[in-house]
Amino acid sequence: MAYTTIDKPSDYFNTVLWTGNGNSGLAIAGVDFKPDLTWIKERNQARSHVLFDVVRGATYQFNPNSNATNAQEAESLKSFDTDGFTVGNATSVNQNSYLYVGWNWLAGGSQGSSNTDGSINTTYTSVNTTSGCSVVQYSANNTAGATVGHGLGVVPRMILVKESTGSVNDWVVYHASVGNTKKLILNETNAQSIDNFMNDTTPTANVFSISDASVVNRSGSTYMAYCFAEKQGFSKFSSYIGNNSADGTFVYTGFKPAFVMFKCATNAANWGIYDNKRVGYNEVKNVLFPDSSNAENADLAPIDLLSNGFKMRRNDSASDVNNKGGATYIYMAFAENPFVTGDSATPTTAR
Repeated sequence: MAYTTIDKPSDYFNTVLWTGNGNSGLAIAGVDFKPDLTWIKERNQARSHVLFDVVRGATYQFNPNSNATNAQEAESLKSFDTDGFTVGNATSVNQNSYLYVGWNWLAGGSQGSSNTDGSINTTYTSVNTTSGCSVVQYSANNTAGATVGHGLGVVPRMILVKESTGSVNDWVVYHASVGNTKKLILNETNAQSIDNFMNDTTPTANVFSISDASVVNRSGSTYMAYCFAEKQGFSKFSSYIGNNSADGTFVYTGFKPAFVMFKCATNAANWGIYDNKRVGYNEVKNVLFPDSSNAENADLAPIDLLSNGFKMRRNDSASDVNNKGGATYIYMAFAENPFVTGDSATPTTAR
């Protein structure tokens, strides 16, 4: 039996880099698939993150670092394409001579269709059961204990929910390592806090539960949920304890990471994103902050991306983003390569 069903992770997740030219209609290729979820950040200066998905449609954006609602920007991401996407001349995606990064996920390859597994029928669910990624849109009913179908067929380990119409509201994050009685907020540095937005109920293989809280179930509002399940050799959603040492905690994932996002669950600290493209070698120093519009920081809290996991490399107060001594961190990680590939179990190499 093969170690993983995904020998080529870049068919399902990939990072691309580009330099803006300020012209509308700049095609960004090299993703290797038509993305269904794209998260873009300008690297050189303070500028909001922008996130797009196939369900809401091109030009409709969220700001992960903000509680702002869904907004249309005609000159942002103009289309999802066969090998990437096309951007307009909005400064968030294409300012002349500035550097950008785009993180891309494959879901169902289209807007999808309604899911009727929950007590709330979703408007659209675009789902990829192989990679464990679904993009879900649902309309609230303001009923505690309502359920929403995610389409994954296995229990999701991480769910990000954002109200897309009506009043502004925070991004709320369910992570299995934090549990169903607490929340994290993507657009804030806050530590985990007691909250029943998941109705104190762990997701099942078919649905996730929600309370009547406005962050997930305000009457008359529409919400987006980005749901992720763990797949051996491709993705991991777990936790570790920091040690505040340059010989930092090693975290086994079972693959060479292409992308890691961290959050200290027990203390207030920035979220942090690292990937395998912006530096390309160890130590990986370039971190971006999902809760902040700040530019990329190249000397804050470096990590090593290894053949079978990642390791923290900082031992001072700046390391709070990923290695504060005794603190608990949650993470989401996606693979560049599985630790072994194919039926022959050929091991991958380190960076």
